[in-house]
Amino acid sequence: MGNTYANLLYHAVFSTKDREPLIDEKWQDDLYGYMGGIVRGSRGALLKSGGVANHVHLLLKLPASVAIADMLRLVKANSSNWVRDSNLVIGKFAWQSGYGAFTVSQSQVPDVEQYIQNQAAHHRGRSFQEEFLSLLERHGIEYDPKYLWD
Repeated sequence: MGNTYANLLYHAVFSTKDREPLIDEKWQDDLYGYMGGIVRGSRGALLKSGGVANHVHLLLKLPASVAIADMLRLVKANSSNWVRDSNLVIGKFAWQSGYGAFTVSQSQVPDVEQYIQNQAAHHRGRSFQEEFLSLLERHGIEYDPKYLWD
C-alpha cells in the first residue's frame, strides 16, 4: 500500500492542578480556540471541546504521525502559558500532570460530542473525580487509587 490511512480519534480529559475552579466562562471559548490552534498546528483537528471551571474535554482527530501523549503535552504546556501570559487568572495557573485519553470509534463521535457539549449540566450533580473514575472504568483502564490524583 502506497499511502497511510488512519482515522485516529481521541477523547481527552484533564483538569486544572488540584482541580481548582480557574477556567472562567468569560474566556473559556477563547481557551478552546487556542487549543484548537495548537492541534491544527500539528495537522490535527479539534472536533469538539467543552468542560467546566476545573477541567476540559477535547475530541481530537490526529494524524498517524502524532502521538496522543505528544499532542496533550503541547496543548497543556502552550495553553497554560497562554492563560498566564494573558493574565486571565490571579495567581498561578497549571494543568494537572496527567490526563485521560480514550479512543473513539467514528460511529461514537456524535455521542462523545453530545457528552462534551453537556458538561455544565452533567456536572451539576457529579464531581470531576466521579466522572473521571467512571471514564476509566467504562474503558477498562486499571488504576491505583493511591496515584490517581496529583
